[in-house]
Amino acid sequence: MTVFDKVKILCDERKISINDLEEALGYSKNTLYRLKTQNPGADKLQSIADYFDVSVDYLLGRTDKKRYYDLTEEDEKDIQKELEKMIE
Repeated sequence: MTVFDKVKILCDERKISINDLEEALGYSKNTLYRLKTQNPGADKLQSIADYFDVSVDYLLGRTDKKRYYDLTEEDEKDIQKELEKMIE
């Protein structure tokens, strides 16, 4: 999945268009469509990540966790086990 694909999904979740996002970020028209074939610079990645409150690693496909503080199912199970131990 490309960076553009991730951005498109995030836009769909917020019910905004790619053009709306470009306008909100102050980018010229079709800037984000270039993500289909070009790698974005760090500054663009960071501004997109900040806009959607996700990590740059999520945009790059390095992790499935949108935010560094999101819990995985495994994290939740570990927390549940620890809570049960504390209650006993």
